[in-house]
Amino acid sequence: MPGFQRRIGRQDDGVNIGVNDVSGSIEGVGGVNSATNGIRGGAHTSNGTNGTHLNGVSDSASHVDPEVDVLVVGAGFAGCYLVYLLRKAGFSVKIVEAGSQLGGIWHWNRYPGARVDSQYPIYAFSIPEVYKDWSWTEQYPGAEELDRYFKHVDKKLHITKDCIFNTKVEAADFNAKTNKWTVSCDDNSKIRCRTFIAAIGFAAKRHFPDWPGLESGTFNGAIHHSSFWPAEGVNGHNKKIAVVGTGATGIQIAQTMARDAAELTVFQRTPNLCCPMRQAAITPEQAAADKANLPEIFKERLRHYAGFMYSPQPIDTFSHTPEEREQFFETLWAMGGFRFLANNYRDIMGDETANVEAYNFWRKKVRARITDPQKAALLAPEKPPHAFGGRRVSLEQDFYEQMDKPNVHIVDIKANPVREVVKEGIVTEDGKLHELDIIALATGFDAITGGLKDIRIRGLTGETLAQKWDQGTWTYMGITTAGFPNFFFLYGPQAPTAFSNGPSCVEPQAEWIVDVLGRMRERGLTRIDAEKEAEDAWKENVRTLHKRTLRDKTEGWYLGTNVPGKPREPLNYAGGIPLYKKTLWESLDNGFKGFHVE
Repeated sequence: MPGFQRRIGRQDDGVNIGVNDVSGSIEGVGGVNSATNGIRGGAHTSNGTNGTHLNGVSDSASHVDPEVDVLVVGAGFAGCYLVYLLRKAGFSVKIVEAGSQLGGIWHWNRYPGARVDSQYPIYAFSIPEVYKDWSWTEQYPGAEELDRYFKHVDKKLHITKDCIFNTKVEAADFNAKTNKWTVSCDDNSKIRCRTFIAAIGFAAKRHFPDWPGLESGTFNGAIHHSSFWPAEGVNGHNKKIAVVGTGATGIQIAQTMARDAAELTVFQRTPNLCCPMRQAAITPEQAAADKANLPEIFKERLRHYAGFMYSPQPIDTFSHTPEEREQFFETLWAMGGFRFLANNYRDIMGDETANVEAYNFWRKKVRARITDPQKAALLAPEKPPHAFGGRRVSLEQDFYEQMDKPNVHIVDIKANPVREVVKEGIVTEDGKLHELDIIALATGFDAITGGLKDIRIRGLTGETLAQKWDQGTWTYMGITTAGFPNFFFLYGPQAPTAFSNGPSCVEPQAEWIVDVLGRMRERGLTRIDAEKEAEDAWKENVRTLHKRTLRDKTEGWYLGTNVPGKPREPLNYAGGIPLYKKTLWESLDNGFKGFHVE
């Protein structure tokens, strides 16, 4: 959609970013360490950062590309943690980042109400140098606080000195003779590395609706995609605003912009089964007292299925009496966060009858907050629109109260689709013109695989990753793929990813990758490649685990069905973080099981 993308400030529909939620780790094996003398260029001044910027790195005089042991794409949680570990292990490393500073998804997510939905203090680095003199101020930090956090991270770890900002990786080619990658960027620069790591998160490629008029420049007002929201903000006061989409981002935008809009219209395809966030401030005294426990907290989060501080209860729904069940649900609801999903009965994600019990309680609690019966039917239908937890549950603060206001309208675009975008606003199939000043697109992403396939990554056979994954995704342990040696990815397909707290997932992945590289260096090995049989077995494992859950019967981006033409398949590993972590190290400790190394 080139014309439309120019209007929102970029010409591409994908961007290399770091890991989030909700939003997300060799020339060293041969002893060469060329990071400092291979890259030319001085300080890069965008937004006050001090990362390098490549200019003419492959000039005609020398014909020498800069070279590092490891090149990482994306400067979010995963990229920063990788740099921290790789430096400690003695590897030279650079990050290429499309943005102008650290933060990954939190550099791009500046939309109204942007806030993480992992509760304090687990959405953070487990690095003592970082946490010992940092204090969070809210249970669920907002985008501004996360921006300050990454500045603090850089102050402590000096990540930006190894960053190449405002640069997008476009291609990567593996040379089987040298066992090295050549990575090509959008400024025509090239970088050579032994190991190439994508730390771009699962939401690196935007998805837009194919509405007539959307990309033509017809609309007289302003159109903003949530992930390209203007840094200076958008004044929605007394304006007519549309929010398109009701995923986690759409909920946050609608909840916030409804507060001072003249009119807000939410275009909803599927209701979001939101749970209460229970936002609260963190006092300095509480933050100081908690610091002594952080080392154990960061260990504890890895013992739980989703990387939070709780797991499903070891009890089934109908082992309780109705009265006991009601009290149990009430307790979880009062605590807030993801507890009503991730700390609930162990059978609600596998048993449809148990799931309906949870949904009925959810509907009762939500409908008590909505006075308009038509809106109640759209936001909390009598029958479940899908399994509770089958799609990503979002957290809200006062979403339902805001939606209940008379100047807020809900349009069911499943029953009444959008016909076109015109200069005055959006026209639905019933012929109604919804007059607008601002259209906020929260239409989601080609999630999990889209960002990786958007980079032209060419492996041993000349086949690109996009070609290999065209009819389905194949990985080994959700961290590498056969035929693409010395290439790893974090928070991507067939890993816990969207079923987990981001840092709880990427830190073990990064630690495993650096451990692999260290063991290879010790043995003088220069190539590691997943075996086809191993990735076939992993794909079947991912499929088997997913089929045990009701998510397997629920259409949406967990299965890739939000993008027309994308193969329907489970894109996340449903075995939980403890089992996933155990599997990673068992492979390594059993002589690189599932890999060919040389």
